[in-house]
Amino acid sequence: MFTVVLLTSPETPELEPSLVESLRNAWGGGDAIWLAPDEAAEFSVPDMPANRWEVWESCQAMQVDLLVVPTATRRKKMLLADMDSTMIQQECIDELADEAGVGERVKDITARAMNGELDFDGALRERVGLMKGLDASVIDKVLAERISIMPGGKELLTTMKANGGHAALVSGGFTAFTAKVAAELGFDENRANTLLIENGVLTGEVGMPILGRQAKVDALEEITARLGLTDGDVIAVGDGANDLGMLTRAGLGVALHAKPSVAAQCDVRVNFGDLTALLYVQGYAKGEFLV
Repeated sequence: MFTVVLLTSPETPELEPSLVESLRNAWGGGDAIWLAPDEAAEFSVPDMPANRWEVWESCQAMQVDLLVVPTATRRKKMLLADMDSTMIQQECIDELADEAGVGERVKDITARAMNGELDFDGALRERVGLMKGLDASVIDKVLAERISIMPGGKELLTTMKANGGHAALVSGGFTAFTAKVAAELGFDENRANTLLIENGVLTGEVGMPILGRQAKVDALEEITARLGLTDGDVIAVGDGANDLGMLTRAGLGVALHAKPSVAAQCDVRVNFGDLTALLYVQGYAKGEFLV
């Protein structure tokens, strides 16, 4: 048994009942359940629809996300989340680079690395190197003035934790940022890279070993083993090439506003919804959201 979830942007909730009904009838689905008026609905189907991706393309043209997941295991016990462009709306290294006057050059490297065009470790070292000599106080300035939480983030964390979930933030970014974001949102733990600082300025180097793609998979393995969980108990979310390992390994991997090359390798793709989509896909109704 599978559950089909249709959702749209919470800012412009225009999910048409006629679309839900026509798709439900075409796929022989059960009764439609509205998780949020005009925003999210679901119904069950006995098998994975053969024309799922053709219908997905049509829904995308209507700015609707179509998600199909196994019904029996959809409610997860652990959240494993990327930070940059996932739990926050920015790439922290790009924001630091702006302050250092090398913003455009660093943003180009970041975009290529996240799209899988560059080796992650080398790209990180190159970008950090460009910020050598930057006053470390800029980190606090960027945190205060440039970093904002992704919409739906607080609801996702608070609701899953209230239902017994464990939350881990794993980032290819930096501990100075993950510590603050984790504390603000209520993550149980966080892992990231360390910017090396001497005499109050960035040295242009990053602490070793670098936390990249494999480190996120390692985090999944280590945390689930510690908690007595399995891969199937995990919902993972990310947007970049370095997230693909954990996204494909987790029981439910969600590509959120992901780079095209990344989304193409994931079965669950959210392009119009926000982080509350991760609650809808698990079967939570909007009335169950907590903040």
